[in-house]
Amino acid sequence: MENKYKAESYDVVVVGAGHAGCEAALATARLGLKTLILTTSLESIADMPCNPNIGGTGKGHIVREIDALGGQMAINIDKTFIQSRMLNTSKGPAVHSLRVQADKKLYHDEMKKTLENEENLDIFEQEVDKINYEDGKIVSCETVQGAIYDTKALIICTGTYLNGKILIGDYEKVSGPHGLSAATFLSDSLEEMGFKLRRFKTGTPARVDRKSLHLEKTEIQKGDSEVIPFSFINEGEDFSDRHQEDCYLTYTSPETKEIIMENLYRSPIYGGHVKGIGPRYCPSIEDKMVRFPDRDVHQVFIEPESLSTDEMYVQGVSSSLPQEVQFDFYKTIIGLEDVKIMRPAYAIEYDMIDTRNLYRTLESKDYEGLYFAGQINGSSGYEEAAGQGIVAGINAALKIKGKEPLILDRSDAYIGVLIDDLVTEGTNEPYRMMTSRCEYRLTMRQDNADQRLTERGYEIGLVSEDRYQKMKEKRKAIDDEIARLKNVILTPKEEVNEKLVSLGSTPLKNALSLYDLIKRPELDYVKLKDFDLERPNLPKFQQIQAQTEIKYEGYIKKQMADIDKFKKLEAKELDKNIDYTKIAGLKKESAEKLNEIQPESLGQASRISGVSPADINVLLIRLKTGELNGEK
Repeated sequence: MENKYKAESYDVVVVGAGHAGCEAALATARLGLKTLILTTSLESIADMPCNPNIGGTGKGHIVREIDALGGQMAINIDKTFIQSRMLNTSKGPAVHSLRVQADKKLYHDEMKKTLENEENLDIFEQEVDKINYEDGKIVSCETVQGAIYDTKALIICTGTYLNGKILIGDYEKVSGPHGLSAATFLSDSLEEMGFKLRRFKTGTPARVDRKSLHLEKTEIQKGDSEVIPFSFINEGEDFSDRHQEDCYLTYTSPETKEIIMENLYRSPIYGGHVKGIGPRYCPSIEDKMVRFPDRDVHQVFIEPESLSTDEMYVQGVSSSLPQEVQFDFYKTIIGLEDVKIMRPAYAIEYDMIDTRNLYRTLESKDYEGLYFAGQINGSSGYEEAAGQGIVAGINAALKIKGKEPLILDRSDAYIGVLIDDLVTEGTNEPYRMMTSRCEYRLTMRQDNADQRLTERGYEIGLVSEDRYQKMKEKRKAIDDEIARLKNVILTPKEEVNEKLVSLGSTPLKNALSLYDLIKRPELDYVKLKDFDLERPNLPKFQQIQAQTEIKYEGYIKKQMADIDKFKKLEAKELDKNIDYTKIAGLKKESAEKLNEIQPESLGQASRISGVSPADINVLLIRLKTGELNGEK
């Protein structure tokens, strides 16, 4: 581009306005930095090109953590949800996960309005095609129309738009989701800078016309009668008057499988046209048929996209088969016999980087001031993107201000697990957060995310004094109630034992506190109310948290001891640019892996595949003797 010109200068430029970009830009702007979002389309702001929901197993924890740090996602979804359900309630509290159906149009509108009204934040529809740096430090970025924006930090949040390509059968189109413009030039700049790019793939199902569906043949999935909000700001608020839409459960049929298998060769995925690697935990319907050959039917959820449209999302049936094949097999799904497809299903390929070249701040190891967040880091999902976005934004702001970075480790937050997995191991497929990835999930529940992270958000400057004090008051109320329950003693009187037996519990033989009675599996805080005449009027969410901490006291103590050991390893920092091949006692494979990743701590080193406990002991000894300092 010859006609280049100097545009306005900014402290921070964010490239992309998806869920990562929105959180990153809001964080830097709210921390007082002049911020610009550059996006290929204003319609992509907080867009939901795939499933129109927020939260779910593991993901709901991330949303709560973003909120506790002072982010926007939870506040926005509380304003715009059209169905709310708490998942896994039959299991333990560690895996309880809130999932809400979004009105995707309203969600976009509300987030766009939030960005527009944020002081220090500008938005401009423009594609970035080049990154400029001097002496390994970012100085500016350029757009396809020649504008040069000087900046102190650049945060890349390109989502699936980076060299995006839509695939439907033999049809291919360079495009982002929904037919929006892809970012077609930035990849070249990144490769010139030495970044190794890979192709990942995701997909989305067809959108269908509600009026053409026989929903009476499906199973209705209603929202919870008692809505629990995502944002801690809204704890205790009454959402009973909020209209909730129904979702619907149905199934594919053996005929569905027959049509798909007959046309499998026409899928670009199985025809060899797709280079990108797809998500293991959200496979296309073709993948399901191939991976599970003995299964004749699969679950399908029909979910509303918005209150302002009849478009319905057919969850579980993403596909890249040709349109005419889609028209045939969608009609074999129960309740969709007369379906009218409004938008066809498609697969989309896009570029992503090797995240092992990032610090846990999400800053590049090679270019100071360059940060990455979201699907360009190999993750999938709105929540994972937003979690990375707020961390990248916070750290860009802290670095510009000359302050210590925010590092969330694996014992702090699900966001910490997500980032640690990506920067330590990288990923060979789109990464999805699940509760099983988290070693300390009993102490990192979604109900206590505010107590884990609000103080961090307050110290950074994203959480208000009022909100911080509210969290402290809540914590004190829970602690006071737990202490009080220890001092409410029941004696083995006949009346007491009769009540206990009526609750399905065993009678007392000795005096026992309410605290100890709550630990019994068949009893809980609410069931024991008749024994507790001086019980304070605590909000339900505080009652539940107190009960959880009582019932799982032993497990929580054990996990806290494990966390203490983990923290000790994390605290043993490793110098940058150590040449591990010069350290006697390390296996060759381990030294190569350590050199490649350059872990920031002994704890991170211990999580690198191929690095054994014996290797960690070698490093520990060298750290104690000071022999690692300055080695290269």
